[in-house]
Amino acid sequence: MKLFIKLFRDIKQSAGQFLAFVLVITVGAFFYAGLVTLSDNLSAYTKVYFKKHNLSDLHVFYSQISKREVAGLSEIEGINKIEGRYTFDATQSFEDYKASLKIHSIPADNEINTPAMIEGSIPSRKGEILLDSHYAKEHQYRVGDEISIRTDDKNLKFTISGLCENVEHAKKNEIQDHKTYGVAYIGEETIPEIADGFSYNEIMIDAKDGYDIKKLGESIEEKSKQLTYLNQVSKERTFSYSGLNATIHNNHLMSKVIPLVLFLIEAIILFLTMSRMIDSQRNQVGIMKALGVKNRSIMLHYMGYPVLVGIIGSILGCAIAAFVFVPFVAASNAKAYSLPGIQFSLSFYSIIPPIIISSVFGMLSCYLSGRTILKERAAQAMRPKPPKTMKKIFIERIPGIWSHIPYSYKLILRNIFLNKQKALASSVGVVVSTVLLITAFGTQTALQKVANQIEEVYTYDVRVDYKMGASSNTFKLPSGIKNSYFLSTLPVEFKKDNETEKAALVVTEKENNLIHFFDENDNRISLEDNGVLVPKSYADKYHISEGDLIKITFIAPKLKNKTVNMKVLKISTQYSNPSFYITPDYLKSFELDYNPTSLLVEANSSTDLIRIRNFFEQDPQVDAIADKTDLKKSAQYILKQNSFIFIMFIISAVILSFGAIYTISSINIYERNRELATLKVLGYPKNKINRLIFFENMILTTFAVIVALPISGYVYTIIVKALSSTHQQIPDKVNISIMLVSIILAFSLTILSNLLLRRKVTKINMIESLKSIE
Repeated sequence: MKLFIKLFRDIKQSAGQFLAFVLVITVGAFFYAGLVTLSDNLSAYTKVYFKKHNLSDLHVFYSQISKREVAGLSEIEGINKIEGRYTFDATQSFEDYKASLKIHSIPADNEINTPAMIEGSIPSRKGEILLDSHYAKEHQYRVGDEISIRTDDKNLKFTISGLCENVEHAKKNEIQDHKTYGVAYIGEETIPEIADGFSYNEIMIDAKDGYDIKKLGESIEEKSKQLTYLNQVSKERTFSYSGLNATIHNNHLMSKVIPLVLFLIEAIILFLTMSRMIDSQRNQVGIMKALGVKNRSIMLHYMGYPVLVGIIGSILGCAIAAFVFVPFVAASNAKAYSLPGIQFSLSFYSIIPPIIISSVFGMLSCYLSGRTILKERAAQAMRPKPPKTMKKIFIERIPGIWSHIPYSYKLILRNIFLNKQKALASSVGVVVSTVLLITAFGTQTALQKVANQIEEVYTYDVRVDYKMGASSNTFKLPSGIKNSYFLSTLPVEFKKDNETEKAALVVTEKENNLIHFFDENDNRISLEDNGVLVPKSYADKYHISEGDLIKITFIAPKLKNKTVNMKVLKISTQYSNPSFYITPDYLKSFELDYNPTSLLVEANSSTDLIRIRNFFEQDPQVDAIADKTDLKKSAQYILKQNSFIFIMFIISAVILSFGAIYTISSINIYERNRELATLKVLGYPKNKINRLIFFENMILTTFAVIVALPISGYVYTIIVKALSSTHQQIPDKVNISIMLVSIILAFSLTILSNLLLRRKVTKINMIESLKSIE
C-alpha cells in the first residue's frame, strides 16, 4: 500500500511529465480505435449488404435480347440465377441545370441486385417509378409525387411509388453528386413504351459459389454468338464495387500502418524515459531494499507507472475517438457512399490493444533498467554513482579554439560529451519526433499533390462518353471546337510471372495534347507509336523498367482475349486512376481494331463551350458528359474525404513531439539537480542557468534534426508504399519546404518545452540537491 502511495507521490511531483506520457498514449489509442472502427465496420457491413441484396457477379450487355433467349442462357453451367432488364439514360430539367438518371427495369420476382427500400413500394404497374432516396432528397421529392423525364426525344411522366438505395450503386460517381445524377427503377410493364417493344438489353447473373467468373463469361460469350452481344463486366470491374473495395483495402492498411508507427514511437519514448527515471531514483531503490522490500515488489512498483499511464491514455484516446473520430467517419462515409443503415460504433475491445502494447513496452523498459540496480546491495544502491572522470574532449585538443569559447559554452560542451549516452538518448526522442512531423506534413502535402495533378493531367473542357455499341463513323461534332481527340478505354489484364491483375488500357492519338503525362521528376513525356506508357504504381510493384516487355491480355469480347507483349516506352506518374496508354497505331500493330468510345474537346471560348455542351446533351448517342468543373470537384472531393485523418495525424505528431521533447528535457533537469544547484550556490543568476539548459537542448535538437532528415525520407517512403497500391499512387518524395516547416516546428517545440520547464529550475532546492551520502 505504501508503494502504491509512493507511486502517486511520484506522479504528483512530475505531473507535467505524467501528462505528457498520457498524451502520447492517447494519440496512439485515438488513431487505433478510430481507424479500426472505420475499417472493421465498413468491411463487415458491406459483406452482409452484398449478400443480403445479392449483388450481381456479372453484367452482360446486348443491343436487345428476349425473355426466351435469357431463359436459354440460364442453362449455362455455373449460373445460379439469371435476370434480364432494360437499362436506359434519361434527363430531368430544372431551372438552371439538368440532371441525369440511370433507369433500370425491375422484374416482379427480382432476386438479383434487390433494392433496399427506404419508403413506399416497388413499382407494381405501368407509370410508376422507384427513385433513389438521395436524389429524391436533393430535389425534395416524396412518395406519390409526379416527375417528368426525357429520353430519346420522348417526354414521360411517372409517379414515385417508393424511395430506395441499391447495392449496385453504392457509389454512383467520383464525387457522389446526388444533385445532378440519380438512379431509378421502373416495372417491366413500362418497357414497351421506352423501347418500342418488349426486350431487354442487359442480363444480371448470380454465379454459383466458387465458380470461375472468367470461365463463365467465356461460356456466355460463346453462347451469345447468334445474339446481339456487346460486352460484359464482372462485379470486380464495376465502378461502385471496385471503388468501395479500394476504400476498404486502403482503410485496412491505414488502420495497421498509422497506429503501428505511433505505438513504436510511444514505445521508444517510454523505454528511454522509464529507464532514466529508475536510474535517477537509485537511492530510493536502495532505501526500499534496506527496509526489507522485496526486489519483485520494487519492480512491480515501478511497472505500475507505465501501466497506469497506458490505462488512462488508452481510455482517454478511445473516448475522444468515440466522440470525434467516429462521428466524422459516419458523416464522411454518408457523403462518399450510399449504404443504408450503416452504423459506426466503437467496440469496447478496441481499448485493449493500446493498453496491452503501451503497458508491455513500459514494463519491459522498467525490467531492463531496474534489474541492474536491484542486483546491487542496499548500501551500494543508496550511494550516488561516482562522478565520471573528466577527460579532454576533442575540441579541447584543437589549439587556439577552446580558449576562445565562453565559459558557459564550455560547460554545455563538457556536459554533452561527459554524458554521451544520455545526450544520445535525448536526441533519439527528438529524432523520432522530427521524423514523425516530416512524415505527417509530407503525407498531407502528397494528398494535395494528388488532387492538383488531376487538373495538370487533364486539360480538356469537355469529355464526352458515347453509349455502348455506338459507331465512331456516326459521331457528329459541333462548331466552336479548338481541339478534339478520340480515345477508348479497354479492360485488360496485366500479367507478370504467375501474377495477374486487372487494369485499364487507354488508346488515344499521340498528338493528343489534352492529356499530359509526367515522369517521376515531373518532366513532361509524350506518347509514341512504338510502346506503352506504364503507370509508376505498376512499375514499382512489378519492378518494370523502360525497355522491358510486358504481357497484356485484352479481355473485351470484341478483342478475342488476345494476349500480346508490349514494349515499355516510359514510366508515367499517375496518382489517380492509373492506366496504361498506347496509340491507335500501336494497337493496330497487334492486328486489333480501334473503336473510340470517348471524345475530349477544347473549346475556342466560354461561349462556344456552352453551345458545345448543349449540342452533346441533345445527341442520343451520348452516354455522359464531364467538364473542367467536374475535374475540380473531383480534386476537392479527394482532399475533403481524406484531409481529416491527415490533419489529425499532423496534430497528433505535434502532440507526440512535444510530449517526447518535454519529457526528456524534464528528466535532464532532474538528473542535473546537483550540478544546477552548484551553479546557483556559485552565484549564477537564474536567467543564465536557464540559458545554459536552453542552448544545450538546442544543440541536441540540432544534432537530432540533422540525423532525422535522411531517416524521415526512408520512413516516409515505407509508409507511402504501405498505403499505395497498383490502383492508387501516392508521391513518395518529401520536398524541402516540408522539411523546413517540420524543422522549425521541432525547434519551436523545444523552445516551448524550455519555457515551461523554467519553473523547475527555479524550484531546485540547493541544500537538498547538494546533500550526498559519503
